[in-house]
Amino acid sequence: MGAVQVLLVTGPGGAGSSTVAAATAAQRAAAGARVVLLSAQPPAVPGLGDAVTVDVVTPLPALETLWARHAEQVAAAVPVLTVPPASSVVPVPGVTGFALLTALAGHVRSADADVVVVDAGPLADATALLALPGALRWWLGQLAPTRLRVLATLRAAATPDRPGAAAGLLSAAAAVEELLDAVPLADPARTSVHLVLRPEPAAADHLQETAAALAVLGQRVASATVARVLPAGAGEWWAARAAVQADAVVRVRALLAAVAEVAEAAVPPASPADLLALDAAAPGTVTAPSAVLASRRSAEGWTLGVALPHARRGGVGLTRWDDDLVVTAAGVRRSLPLDAVLRRCTVVSGHLAAPGTEQATLEVRFTPDPAQWPPGLLTAATGPTLSGPTTAGPTTSERSPA
Repeated sequence: MGAVQVLLVTGPGGAGSSTVAAATAAQRAAAGARVVLLSAQPPAVPGLGDAVTVDVVTPLPALETLWARHAEQVAAAVPVLTVPPASSVVPVPGVTGFALLTALAGHVRSADADVVVVDAGPLADATALLALPGALRWWLGQLAPTRLRVLATLRAAATPDRPGAAAGLLSAAAAVEELLDAVPLADPARTSVHLVLRPEPAAADHLQETAAALAVLGQRVASATVARVLPAGAGEWWAARAAVQADAVVRVRALLAAVAEVAEAAVPPASPADLLALDAAAPGTVTAPSAVLASRRSAEGWTLGVALPHARRGGVGLTRWDDDLVVTAAGVRRSLPLDAVLRRCTVVSGHLAAPGTEQATLEVRFTPDPAQWPPGLLTAATGPTLSGPTTAGPTTSERSPA
């Protein structure tokens, strides 16, 4: 049995991404695949649950399950703290994304489906969901660094009958990391992102902005669907509308090869058969995995290229924090650990080459820090690599304009 494939469908509000997600699930099921449609909202198509497994996620059960699993440990570790029961925990904003993450991890672990179609909602929600695993790992690294984990393990071994606060918190952190390990959202070979757009002038801008944001997160736009295209009609208004739609489609196709068009239906689909008739399913193209980031050696040091397709000049930020390179683009930030060689270097500058195009690349220049290079090692050093995908992204200490 192969690995579970994840198809994440999103788009600007009103573009029809939920309909495309439902149509994709129905089409895959009709082709014989075991399909789960994962969503925070019940599907609007009656009878869809008879064709596919519909998993409607609500935040409270996921939060209660996690809390109940570790509340006893936290209470034992900090006796002065009164820990509320799971049924009284109030969810914080944004917990819906965590609930979707938890549900997705469950389906991937159990392999109860061949395909999980995620109706990720509007672009902001989908981007937040894709960013969540990396953000959680970063915060866990700050709150529970390796040194603290080692000390907590040693203390627990020395005093097994007296659990400490750190031990309880680290147990919860380990559970979150285990969940994150099961979610392949940053792997384009297992998770493909499909964008649904309206036939409007802003469609190309939405595609470019999304492509840059996904690149920071190690992902890319696998396909785009221009939906709700109105049929041809007579008169001046229809002619003007047709011209706008045609121009929008041309601009989108100029940016991406995999583009489909879906006509506006006269009435909303009322059955799985109606969904199949729409011919709105996202393509099943699997994107090749990204290459590993590699630096180029030069006389002055090294240059590292970070692919940021369609990123625009002025919209990219570059900082250095400790041993991490932090990149920001299209309002999304990700921190990437530097290789051992680049950790001993200083960031000199960042330059965005070919801005606004598919080939847009953030060129980061490093120069050796003499204080961190043993005598003779610098001349023998070879070009290092960065442990991450080519499409990456970032946070602060040395700031370079891009």
